[in-house]
Amino acid sequence: MKKQLLAAVGLLAVLSFGFIAFEDDPIKEVVTKLERFRNDDVQEKIHLQFDKPYYTIGDNIWFKAYVLNAENNQLSNFSKIIYVDLINDKDSVKQSLRLPVIAGLSWGDFSLPDTLREGNYRVRAYTNWMRNFGDEYFFDKTIQIGNSLSNTVVTDVKYTFSKEGEKEKVDADILYKDMDGNPLMLKDVTYSVQLDARNIERGKAKTDINGHVIISFVNSQPFVLKSGTINTTIKVNDQQTVTKILPVKQTSKDVDVQFFPESGQMVNGIPSRVAFKAISDAGLGVDISGYVADNNNEKITDFKSAHAGMGNFVIVPEEGKTYTAVIKLPDGSDKKVPLPAVQKEGYVLSVNNSNADTLFLRIAASPGLLQNGDLFVVGQTNAVVNYAAKTRLQGSVLSARIPKSKFPTGILQLTLFASANQPVAQRLVFIRHNDQLNVKITPSKTSYGKRDKVKLNLDVKDASGKPVSGAFSMAVTDESKVPYNDIEETTILSNILLSSDLKGYIEKPNYYFTDVTPEKERELDNLMLTQGWSRFVWTNILANNYPVTTFKPEQGITISGTVTMGKKPIAGGKVLLLATKGRVTILDTITDSQGHFVFDNLVFGDDTKFVVQARTAKDKKFVDITLDQVPPALVSRNKNAPDVEVNVNSSMLTYLKNSQKQFTELRRYGMLDRNIVLSEVKITEKKPEVQNSSNLNGAGFADAVIKADQLENCIDLTQCLQGRVAGLIIQNGMAYLMRSMHTPMQIIVDGMYFEPDMLSEINVNDIETIEVLKSIGNTAIYGMRGGGGVLIINTKRGDGVVTRNTYTPGVVTYYPKGYSVSREFYMPKYEGNNVNNKMADLRTTIYWNPKIVTDSLGKASVEFYNSDGLGTYKAVVEGVGLNGKLARKVFRYNVK
Repeated sequence: MKKQLLAAVGLLAVLSFGFIAFEDDPIKEVVTKLERFRNDDVQEKIHLQFDKPYYTIGDNIWFKAYVLNAENNQLSNFSKIIYVDLINDKDSVKQSLRLPVIAGLSWGDFSLPDTLREGNYRVRAYTNWMRNFGDEYFFDKTIQIGNSLSNTVVTDVKYTFSKEGEKEKVDADILYKDMDGNPLMLKDVTYSVQLDARNIERGKAKTDINGHVIISFVNSQPFVLKSGTINTTIKVNDQQTVTKILPVKQTSKDVDVQFFPESGQMVNGIPSRVAFKAISDAGLGVDISGYVADNNNEKITDFKSAHAGMGNFVIVPEEGKTYTAVIKLPDGSDKKVPLPAVQKEGYVLSVNNSNADTLFLRIAASPGLLQNGDLFVVGQTNAVVNYAAKTRLQGSVLSARIPKSKFPTGILQLTLFASANQPVAQRLVFIRHNDQLNVKITPSKTSYGKRDKVKLNLDVKDASGKPVSGAFSMAVTDESKVPYNDIEETTILSNILLSSDLKGYIEKPNYYFTDVTPEKERELDNLMLTQGWSRFVWTNILANNYPVTTFKPEQGITISGTVTMGKKPIAGGKVLLLATKGRVTILDTITDSQGHFVFDNLVFGDDTKFVVQARTAKDKKFVDITLDQVPPALVSRNKNAPDVEVNVNSSMLTYLKNSQKQFTELRRYGMLDRNIVLSEVKITEKKPEVQNSSNLNGAGFADAVIKADQLENCIDLTQCLQGRVAGLIIQNGMAYLMRSMHTPMQIIVDGMYFEPDMLSEINVNDIETIEVLKSIGNTAIYGMRGGGGVLIINTKRGDGVVTRNTYTPGVVTYYPKGYSVSREFYMPKYEGNNVNNKMADLRTTIYWNPKIVTDSLGKASVEFYNSDGLGTYKAVVEGVGLNGKLARKVFRYNVK
């Protein structure tokens, strides 16, 4: 058996060239259809560089956005607006930015107020055009946000798993301690356990003398409930209770092992490389070993994982036999998993990627397929065909050498087509050239002290040594306060060249771009063998099933709509656009033959309110205005859920301790922002107030408040309200209180009065909160209009909400989402007489600059001042040259 395998592997070395480039009609058809996809369905990629890997309440998240054309990684002019969302662990958007994109570049920041709680968040970025192809193409990164401002309790939880029949038992050992590591002993704890939003356990406990408490629960529906949270509240003292929400990423120690035959299938008699991936219930790789046995219990080959639970082995499958992997798991137990069934006939496309300059291809076919005509191989990267060739098998095996110089750096998709352009085998290969940009950073001095002025000179060249002009960003952090492993970073190289083209979760993608070795190249090839391709499916392309492009590439902010009268479009109507808040703007236009109007290339901020007024050509005002609205992108479940950190505060304890000292210092000198000042109030999470309220009693002063997350599954508002609030019922599309069934409730949307029968016209997705006023004390201020009760509907300002003024025909008010204002990063200047030398400088982000541009000589320089921290400072530069080559450079210097 071993001799047979060695002979099969050695075929690549002894067989001669088998492919020739050929202008053949079938190949032309494939290339033409792919060219159609490439031209009409332009693919964009987005990368965000952040100033830090994690944050705390009170911080700013600073970021730079690069919008690239996937074809060549050059800065894109296709879309000129980018959306960046901050999303919590419940998949709810907490903040959303709309930013202008100029020459493929943008930047902005999120301020983290004390209304946020500590936990795992996501930053998602996309263009409107990217929504046509699915949110798997969006930039999506999981980050941790801790809390040292008002929460000084640190938790560290360890989970153990066991079985109770078919049920899964989980024991959570939670350690409670303060910021100095002292255990919180003999403290009362109340808790509840939720799995997939279902409450399955609740109770009370007390920490022991070492600060530990064990919470146990049973998952009786393991096939339905997979993950969730343990919500705990610990009573620190008589005045202070602290809530901690601990993620439950898995409820079982089960390991899922999958097998992936190279190019798609195992075929009778053809040597095949079979890759495997072992992952835990939490989605992370698990080290395994084992062997493959046939149905006669004969041992065929051994295997062992190399990195992140992945590896491969070679097997020569035989018809009529079945194969089973006997796996040794980390806990010592065994698991048996059947390998995919052996196909009687088929093709196997094998690739050897170990040579630095050449790809070795091997095509093997079953004897019964040798007379089926020509075969075609197409190699494409980012929808650009780099290689196309045809051959006719003279024997059962054929091999070829292809110079890697034909392909750019990135993921190459090799596809084998049989007659009639039927794809029969496919293989992904990562091509790595040393052709990205070289960034040299030279400090102006050999050593620095605290608060010294630092000047760093950048010199950017391409692989041939020629200077490169490009756009770059730099973050400098005090590494002693912000420790982080480079392997766990999301970098421009790992994101653009790898993650953005593959389906599903990739564990630590930057591992494959840090200190690259031949071993890592083999491990990267295992990833190519086990991870799915995401950009397109050949069968769809060949069948002319191209993506439906519902969303247009935005060149600027547009306000548009249709004017009708009695449902008939008004041609030649007069439309006036007036900005009543923010920058004063008055524009006018005329409707077309379909009653449609457009105001485009508008520039305005997030706080701008518009009034749209329409008249007929003869100035009649009794018309209806319907504004075009693009709903915000839905939030899907976190595809990077395995990156969720269970112990948020303890995982960044060094950083949080410094932040606590920094906030104390800022508070002492009256420099802490008001939105994050909690003074001496000892709470962990401040409940958010009702936003954008028009309630005359004051925001939140209502008998009931309905929030947006309670309306997520509703389509019509009348259906949403039915049975939601005691004493409120819906009849004939109008809301009534049971105490006054003859008087419908008054509807007020963002301060504008609606008729009661217009309730169903309000878009549920636009609603932030509904304040229900039932009692006389709350409705009295509205006089006779409040006699039947009041529904105050507060919309998500900036999400494109239309309100109607029923007392002014032909007029609507509009709160579109404008551009978010990007703030300047604050940097102290330690020179002159205005420096406060008494206040300690405890900054963690020393410098942030998203606007570095190298000149024609590839040069640029930056200047900033160190903080009071001693030790190693880390400068990270990322960017893109005008030639589409990427750059990442990490530079460290010492402060003594």
